[in-house]
Amino acid sequence: MARIDYAHAEDLPAAYQDLLVSALQGKPVNVYSAIGNNPEVLYGIRTFLGSLWQDSGLDDQSRELAILTVSREAPSPYEWHQHVNVARDVGISDAEIRAIGAREYDAFDDPEALLLTYVRAVLDDEVTDELHDQIAERYSEATIVGIVGLVGGYFGLSRMLSAFDVETEDSFVGWELEAEE
Repeated sequence: MARIDYAHAEDLPAAYQDLLVSALQGKPVNVYSAIGNNPEVLYGIRTFLGSLWQDSGLDDQSRELAILTVSREAPSPYEWHQHVNVARDVGISDAEIRAIGAREYDAFDDPEALLLTYVRAVLDDEVTDELHDQIAERYSEATIVGIVGLVGGYFGLSRMLSAFDVETEDSFVGWELEAEE
């Protein structure tokens, strides 16, 4: 059970009630309902993460690979669970999702492996000049800012979810998608 009550639409000022609803699922989700206890913070987080989602400079597949990596490394079962289906929707295979779940980044082609290695280095505060130079050969500075923002944003969200012990809405799919087999 979550450590914090889940807010309901009627608990929030009218201007914030729609923020409880996931644009992808079309219904309230626990992550937003937990943060909804402070509607202004929920608005800020939704705006911030929405910008990172849309404006990171990454294509949809690369964005989801990065988010899954953050979710696995944090670890954030909630965000992993949510983004498995998003990843599938943008064309990421279950084999690729399992590889991230198993932390087997060498299973990816060089560009993706480099991105996942960079994401882990950002999380671990281990970005070297060499790694930065490698990522800068592939991405513009604007996109590098977007990648690091995406990593930081989703890592911050994962810490909130952990502190509040927010549960997935249905059974956790598992790091290796074992719940679906």
